[in-house]
Amino acid sequence: MYALGMDIGGTNTVFGIVNKEGKVIASDSVKTQAFPVLDEYVTTVSSKIKELLSEAGISLTDIVGMGIGAPNASIYTGTINKAPNLPWKDDTIPLAQLFSDKFDGLKVTMTNDANAAALGEMTYGVAKGLKHFIMITLGTGVGSGIIVDGKLLYGKDGFAGELGHIIVDRSPEARLCGCGRKGCLETYCSATGLIRTARERMQGVKIEGSKDVYDLAMQGDATAIDIFNETGKRLGQALADMVVFSSPEAFVFFGGLAKSGDLFLKPTREALEESVMPIFRGTTKLLLSTLKDADAAVLGASALAW
Repeated sequence: MYALGMDIGGTNTVFGIVNKEGKVIASDSVKTQAFPVLDEYVTTVSSKIKELLSEAGISLTDIVGMGIGAPNASIYTGTINKAPNLPWKDDTIPLAQLFSDKFDGLKVTMTNDANAAALGEMTYGVAKGLKHFIMITLGTGVGSGIIVDGKLLYGKDGFAGELGHIIVDRSPEARLCGCGRKGCLETYCSATGLIRTARERMQGVKIEGSKDVYDLAMQGDATAIDIFNETGKRLGQALADMVVFSSPEAFVFFGGLAKSGDLFLKPTREALEESVMPIFRGTTKLLLSTLKDADAAVLGASALAW
């Protein structure tokens, strides 16, 4: 038997077929922003998943269910609600039902994308065996999945754990966030936020992605290095506030910025230890995901199906 897992990000949507041992049998992806019309998105992704199944010689009757990780998704309702980084701006999108209809009534379960990544990391990755940790995804936005006592924290409506939207800047110049508030962590410490900082401070330099800033920093560019230090410091200070909430054993980082290694993690770690309440100092690890690329979210989403 197999499960389908899908991760919907602000930039890419990745989906795959997963066996019970946690191996991704086959996977594919589409650009999320290429589909401003929701129906075209659902139809295209469904067709590509069916192609994967056909190529792998797997029948739909061999699929136990489908799990989806998506921004602002509720596990209770199977809907996405006002996700700022997705192209569909309807108040409530019944995405689980839409995909279920495409697969002959297959059971589809959906949760926040960072929650799915946390499940994947806890089941198959570096967080295996940990009962208290916080997953931080650093991509188009900043996502988080909070594990307490070995269980995901969902809250009353399935939306708990939106740590990317805690306010870290209350000045008049604070950046406007896609969620409608100003000064959210996401506007500074996501890959998008780092790119924005770089474009503000490195005018005249072509910056298309966070890797451009990374490459400049590795070449010794002082401004690029300072941008990573500034971004890491902001994140570390925010993590210090998160520690007093749930006293995690570790923060697990996943996504583009996490691949910057110590360039990003060193200032983050220093700011965390400097800012955290003394009783918690030195007690929380900073770990990098050991699952390649989007596997953490795909595997975690597929675990929902089991």
